[in-house]
Amino acid sequence: MDLQLQAIDISNILFLDIETVPQYAAYIQVPEKERRLWEVKSKRLQTSTERPSELYKKAGIFAEFGKIICISVAYVVSKKNQPLAVRVRSFYGDNEREILEQFLQLLAKHFNTTKHYMCAHNGIEFDFPFIARRALIHGLALPKTLDTRGKRPWEIRHLDTLDLWRFGDYKNYTSLELLTHIFEIPTPKDDIDGSMICDVYWKQHDFQRIVEYCQKDVLAVMQLLRKYRNEPLFEQQSITIVS
Repeated sequence: MDLQLQAIDISNILFLDIETVPQYAAYIQVPEKERRLWEVKSKRLQTSTERPSELYKKAGIFAEFGKIICISVAYVVSKKNQPLAVRVRSFYGDNEREILEQFLQLLAKHFNTTKHYMCAHNGIEFDFPFIARRALIHGLALPKTLDTRGKRPWEIRHLDTLDLWRFGDYKNYTSLELLTHIFEIPTPKDDIDGSMICDVYWKQHDFQRIVEYCQKDVLAVMQLLRKYRNEPLFEQQSITIVS
């Protein structure tokens, strides 16, 4: 993709972030066959002292063993003679299929042409493929913007704020928290962080905290892209949370 970042109309970008958890609250609840498969998969995560049962909290990062509990999106509304406005919306709950159906409907209806992009932090490695894989598991059709199979690299309209920061350097992972700090963007890490989502969901079932965290993340991604384009941050008064 011949990417000229400043040339992209920001109203054609759908910013997103997802929160995922293991499919079961505890390792003891995992069916026997799936438990054996997890033992194989988790070997890449193991140290000499860790067992598969102790690593199960990390199962949420794998689409084969995890599920999506929240997708937050942000997009820019551009109207003639009016300042840009930001809308934030979340799809969340215990029913992953319903979350995916609602998100995919939004994507197919409003962000599904060759001029449209999706943007996330580490989205190329995590968010985009995780959504696509879970959608296929549920038997859901993938909109063009999400389905990268068989496409040439320049045909894929995915933006990744981690990848854009690399400038060809693939030695290190740079967290969204670090980037928001150095660019002086309000941090989304003021209550919980990603490592706590599993417990907040399975032990507390506190969707308010999860959704607020996810929405702050997606706004941070949007603001970070503004910084990459040498544009001013969106002011708080221009941002609306859509229920």
